[in-house]
Amino acid sequence: MKVLIVSDTHRKNDNYFKVVEMHKPDLIVHCGDIEGSEYAISEGAPCPVYMVAGNNDFFSDLPGEVEFSVGKYKCMATHGHRYHVSMGPEMLISEGVSRGLDVVMYGHTHKPEVRFENGVYAVNPGSLSYPRQEGRKPSYMIMETDRFGDVHFTVAYLD
Repeated sequence: MKVLIVSDTHRKNDNYFKVVEMHKPDLIVHCGDIEGSEYAISEGAPCPVYMVAGNNDFFSDLPGEVEFSVGKYKCMATHGHRYHVSMGPEMLISEGVSRGLDVVMYGHTHKPEVRFENGVYAVNPGSLSYPRQEGRKPSYMIMETDRFGDVHFTVAYLD
């Protein structure tokens, strides 16, 4: 299974449509700051889409977080601002441990990261629209399960 994880598109969706077309995922997870593009994000996808509200999604009816499974992995998506991820993902990882999750996905920082701590993967795809990491290339993440059902994460960048 191939999961496309994106975040912080901030209503600037051209790069989102590019990566969807490039990867043709089985599932898409958007970790918030969609800013009213919910319809475009879901209708532009060839697969199911999970979306959560970010700190800039003021009038959105999207949930603050959503739990789902990818194969044998229990996952949660959230924007991360309520877990203070700008200071690091430790609080979110702790929440993942307490809920028995395997993967927590978040955004908010606009910087890609994959961390494995206390049996939980904390993954942030960065931003497709306003990257903040060194080099400032738009980023996203691919989560794939292999033939044994094990998960692998790849941070990818657009030029």
